[in-house]
Amino acid sequence: MDVVDKLVVSGSFRVIKEPLGLLRILEWLFAIFAFATCGGYSGELEVSVDCANKTESDLSIEIEFTYPFRLHQVYFDAPTCEGKRHERLFLIGDFSSSAEFFVTIAVFAFLYSLAATVVYIFFQNKYRENNRGPLIDFIVTVVFSFLWLVSSSAWAKGLSDVKVATDPNEILLLMSACKQQSNKCLSIHSPVMSGLNTSVVFGFLNFILWAGNIWFVFKETGWNTAGQRYPQSSNEKQQSGFNKAYVQGGYDQESSVQTGAYNQQAMYGQQPNYGPAGSYGQQAYSQGGYNPSGPTSFTNQM
Repeated sequence: MDVVDKLVVSGSFRVIKEPLGLLRILEWLFAIFAFATCGGYSGELEVSVDCANKTESDLSIEIEFTYPFRLHQVYFDAPTCEGKRHERLFLIGDFSSSAEFFVTIAVFAFLYSLAATVVYIFFQNKYRENNRGPLIDFIVTVVFSFLWLVSSSAWAKGLSDVKVATDPNEILLLMSACKQQSNKCLSIHSPVMSGLNTSVVFGFLNFILWAGNIWFVFKETGWNTAGQRYPQSSNEKQQSGFNKAYVQGGYDQESSVQTGAYNQQAMYGQQPNYGPAGSYGQQAYSQGGYNPSGPTSFTNQM
């Protein structure tokens, strides 16, 4: 039997079927989709400039841009329709901060969720030791939930700006040839943004997963059961103290009653002790020779 079979038999992989482990697996899968659809994006648009003098026209101007969307560094050459002269133009905008922030959070979330899954499976005892593992896991989960919300919102705004900056109609306005009515400028095709739209969707899905997992990690810390077991309200404490005093008082009363009965029994049921003489008198009385009226002579007894 190999190591994997032993782990399966021992129940180490049972955590995968539980909500905590299942959500961790979904987190690192969705994180892969998030940074892959954004970080691996490459788009292209195409425009055409048809000059009045056909020999000066350029009917296929291709403009490519990629992640991290530093569009101000993307340039292309366009005809001016004034002889053979061309002009070099740049796109507008730098949206690398929001894009890189989103991808960075996705990568680190993937690494942490993957590492947490490994710890759940192979190091469950170390994870629960001194409650340190669940506590750290809870804090990290809360932080990543917040970061997913912020990064997804920032990237959604950045993507909206990227769409505007790469709109072919907006790019045609940058060309001097298109400002002349004798020339015809057309948009051939726009960049495909479906992959970037998907990245935003996965970003908010990751936020939902991490935020939902907060509760399950919180249960691992044991704080919820501790809060239900130990704290008592002031009324409960007063009632508990009253019951304790009442029980003790009843016990004292019962003890006093038993003690009094014992003393009465000792008073009426036992003979007084007169020391050595008394002991002799009791012995004589038991033998029939004791006279309460007084001592008798030896002659009378004979």
